Amino acid sequence: MPWQLRFLAYESLLGRSYGEPFTLYGLLAESVETDEDRTWVEFTLREEARFSDGSPVTVDDVLWSYETLGTVGHPRYHGTWDKIASAEATGPRTVRFTFSEPDRELPLIMGMRPILKKAQWEGRDFAESGIDVIPISTAPYVIDDYEPGRFVSLKRDPDYWGADVPFRRGTNNLDEIRMEFFGDAAVMFEAFKAGILTTMRETNAAKWEEQYNFPAVQSGDIVKSEIPHERPSGIAGLVMNTRNPIFQDWRVREAMITAFNFEFVNQLLNGGGAPRITSYFSNSVLGMADGPADGRVRDLLEPFAGDLPPGALEGYTLPASDGSERNRAGIRRATALFEEAGGTVQDGVLSNADGTPFTFEIVLNQGSSETQRIVDIYVSALSRLGITPTVSTVDSAQYKERTTAFDFDMAYYTRGLSLSPGNEQFLFWGSVAADT
Repeated sequence: MPWQLRFLAYESLLGRSYGEPFTLYGLLAESVETDEDRTWVEFTLREEARFSDGSPVTVDDVLWSYETLGTVGHPRYHGTWDKIASAEATGPRTVRFTFSEPDRELPLIMGMRPILKKAQWEGRDFAESGIDVIPISTAPYVIDDYEPGRFVSLKRDPDYWGADVPFRRGTNNLDEIRMEFFGDAAVMFEAFKAGILTTMRETNAAKWEEQYNFPAVQSGDIVKSEIPHERPSGIAGLVMNTRNPIFQDWRVREAMITAFNFEFVNQLLNGGGAPRITSYFSNSVLGMADGPADGRVRDLLEPFAGDLPPGALEGYTLPASDGSERNRAGIRRATALFEEAGGTVQDGVLSNADGTPFTFEIVLNQGSSETQRIVDIYVSALSRLGITPTVSTVDSAQYKERTTAFDFDMAYYTRGLSLSPGNEQFLFWGSVAADT
């Protein structure tokens, strides 16, 4: 399912304001209450709230949606549901969630779950449902037509119940939203140039400067807009699966990072214009500060000083090359790190301490042409260390299945973050999430 559908075709009790880091307003709920310590939260449904088939949204729908999503839905919902001690109807239009542990963010998070129609799923296995079942929802848009792998079309519901809700005024102004799917980024760009797509978000700085001068831009039919913001960049890059023993030594991981010639890649792909991500919250006030750890950060880290890799307390800077393709200094440093970890080069092949060749598999998603170019440059650099990795390109379904099952050594990974970090951090980095 396209991730955008969660926000276009489904509604929740509260709605997010995108002009504020984490402020919610009443949507399906007309009011929300919580105690001073935030040990519970209670929502009162709007009497006029309706599904697209005209039936009212009930407390039973809310309770069923939360329990179903929290047990057999996406794993992102499970962690929150595990913190619910009880969920109960406290009136004909009110529902209360009582928490089993302190978590001041939970009253907000509990307002953000999509609400589905319970009756639609009677006699059906929710966990096994496929794309042939289109959930009846409460949103301004309903799915009008779709073809798996090609498109999804949403039409504005003329009978949408919430058109006069203050939160919705001035929004949902398009009669139709159509999402087209492409298996290759280059083909998608050509579709945009041809007018098949009406919007395109470009993340490549060099392409933005060099390839957006086609006739529709020159005529003004397509408008280029640079929109600055101070939101966290999130992270994007090649990740090592540390479940694989070859990546468990920090010196090996540091060598792999040192061999990655970011400056050369950036110049080749972005004309040198893309800033390097230095922390999960780069580009925001929450980003990592340069220099040694201090204040509360240092207080939290010092008890574990003996187990931390170098740089955690003293300050860490990502390796930088001179921008040349050969990156001689970086390759020398990477070789030294491998030797410290027990590796040796014999007949041009890097071997582990036990004498087995050091090799691994990089798994990529089919159609990611820019990522493929980055990996090609990286593989060339690794060859100078005596490493010949296998690069496997698989379709989206296989890629999702393999990364979910940790069936990879290295893979391309992205993770978006917000200015309001909270419970999602447990999902990203928590020990429980290590196996899901």
